[in-house]
Amino acid sequence: MKKEEAKPRSYAPWVLRIFLLSVVLSAALSLASGVALEDAGYPLAVCVLLAFIFLGIVFDVIGVAVTAADAKPFHSMASHREKGAKEALYLIRNAEKVSSFCNDVVGDICGIVSGTTAAVIVAKLQAGFNTRSILISIAVTALISGVTIGGKAIGKRIAMTRSKNVVYHAAKVLRVFHIGRK
Repeated sequence: MKKEEAKPRSYAPWVLRIFLLSVVLSAALSLASGVALEDAGYPLAVCVLLAFIFLGIVFDVIGVAVTAADAKPFHSMASHREKGAKEALYLIRNAEKVSSFCNDVVGDICGIVSGTTAAVIVAKLQAGFNTRSILISIAVTALISGVTIGGKAIGKRIAMTRSKNVVYHAAKVLRVFHIGRK
């Protein structure tokens, strides 16, 4: 007699949840950016931009680290009841979803919002210099791309070589919010 094969679980509920979460998170971050940039000077606009770039890099690091991390040390830590170990195991067990959320949802939203922030900075610069020069736009875009891509390249190296530490620190943050505990 043949063993009954388990039906694969539907991926549709996850896709719907991640879609809705993306819409809400994108709206919230865009609103926060818009409020912060309204009547903001250059220093504040640059700080907002750097905050979004940094947030995108941090979440990219977490997404990569979760996929690269080994669960063994966290099993040992959990058996010794170390705080954050259960949450770390939760992250590793759900690496596909965590990576999708961190890299795709948060990373992409931060990229989009930083692009919008860059457009505001370009408009302010053009108004300040009383010009419509495309060179300002090209320079700002190139600089932001370089900082973002360079930051993510450094972050990926950290995520791969220190995945245990990255996952453990992310797990400690999750622990504060009671996410991943059973």
